Amino acid sequence: METRQITVIQAAAILISTIIGVGVLPLPLFAVRAADSGAPLVTFLGMMVAFVGLVFITVLGMRFPNKSIVQYSEDILGKWFAWLGSAFIIVFFAVLTSLAAREFGEVVVTSVLKTTPVEVTVIVMLLLAAISTRNDTTTFAYIHHFYFPLLLFPALLIVALSLNNGDVINLQPIWGNEPNGTMKGILTIAALFQGSFIMTLVIPSMRRPERAMRASIFGMLIAGGLYVILVVAAVSVFGAEEIKQLLWPTLELAKATSLPANILERLDAAFLAVWVTAVFTTLLSSYFLTIQAINHLFRLRDHKIFSLFILPFVFITAMLPQNIVQLYGIIETVGRIGLSLTIGYPGLLLLISIFRKKRGNPVGEKNLDKNS
Repeated sequence: METRQITVIQAAAILISTIIGVGVLPLPLFAVRAADSGAPLVTFLGMMVAFVGLVFITVLGMRFPNKSIVQYSEDILGKWFAWLGSAFIIVFFAVLTSLAAREFGEVVVTSVLKTTPVEVTVIVMLLLAAISTRNDTTTFAYIHHFYFPLLLFPALLIVALSLNNGDVINLQPIWGNEPNGTMKGILTIAALFQGSFIMTLVIPSMRRPERAMRASIFGMLIAGGLYVILVVAAVSVFGAEEIKQLLWPTLELAKATSLPANILERLDAAFLAVWVTAVFTTLLSSYFLTIQAINHLFRLRDHKIFSLFILPFVFITAMLPQNIVQLYGIIETVGRIGLSLTIGYPGLLLLISIFRKKRGNPVGEKNLDKNS
């Protein structure tokens, strides 16, 4: 068991910087496709759905403060059923890592490095994430804590400045003109918050795991609030119909925003720098979660061996989509299906643990009895 060093603030920072990632660019497009001018409402409801899954994970972590979900699921379900669930989690987050890396590559070669092969940008980012995951959980937390202010404050500044160009009429009606796809859109938006699953690894390393719910609430409020404000800004500036014609509305929003006195006439370059950092922290978390889950599943002492071992598989999976249209179709489908793992599976574990009165050892005690 690693030394408990992670504070509540660090746990919240990990959660925020994990959620805010590659999905920021197409977020307004996903929301507008679902409900037109009701995009902010869809985003808010998607955040609430994702928060339910985060509550399940956090409560489970507080019940089993010395274990991750891979470990305590064996206490709750038994070894074989838990192994099946853990295998699905490992595969899902490996695929999620590959899709995020491919999306990053597509944005970079389309917007910045237009003559660079997408394979180069993808493998560079994956290598950076793989090497960074060789550290322990405490160092992992320090990395997130360091980058957290560099992500949040520039993003809030860009959104605040862009609101000056907005028109409130574009946000009406608040429930949308054609809300037929609202439920599908809510699930798509909720899938963008699936990085919150990282809390299952964070809680066992927290100094005060009984305060994990506080970190989860603050983390979701800040990350979810930023997402909602971002959609409000995009819809108010461009309007729902215009956003449907844009591939990455958030990037276009940054292009249309300038600092006062024209210090910077366009903020897209600064925004991309912040976005690259956000992508790195998100990939770091999903990659770290994948290799740690493998490590816990096979009860090994060191996870470093897996950091480069799974890299070829993640890279090959990232290269499978033929184009960006197919990529986003896969991302939406995989994300919605994955909600059964990130919300349904923890919910099932929590119900069974309550019914069977299963609870882990208190903090500070060694886990000598698997059934305690």
